[in-house]
Order: sequence, then C-alpha cells, then structure tokens
Amino acid sequence: MVTAYCLISTAPGKTMEILQKVKEIDAVKLADSVAGEFDIVTRIEVGSLKELSKIVFGEIRVIPGIMATMTLIVF
Repeated sequence: MVTAYCLISTAPGKTMEILQKVKEIDAVKLADSVAGEFDIVTRIEVGSLKELSKIVFGEIRVIPGIMATMTLIVF
C-alpha cells in the first residue's frame, strides 16, 4: 500500500469546483480545502507507485484550473 498527500494550487475562484472533482477519484480518501500556499490537500491510497503516478498525472493534474501540485509520499 502506498499512501501520499497531494497538495493542489488552484486558479482563483476554482477551488470548490476542483475539490468536488478530486473527491470523485476513487483513490482519494480525503480532500479538504485549506488556507496557505496550497488550496486543497488530498490523501491518496493506492497499491503501488505506478498507480500513484497514474492518479496524480492522469486524473488530478488534468483537471482544468489546477495550477500546481506537490506530492508527498508517506514512508
């Protein structure tokens, strides 16, 4: 099991829309809007690093309005 946090920065006014889309992704177990450098923090749980890469690059980063992400893998 691979667990990671993905921090998401959104375009102004897009946070809540993006938050709802991110919550629909099966591997995302938690997603909240937060204050600070990033606008959304997610907790992702998958079976492998390959699956994590598919979720981050193939499902999260392709959402319109996402400006940047930072993925933190849990040891």
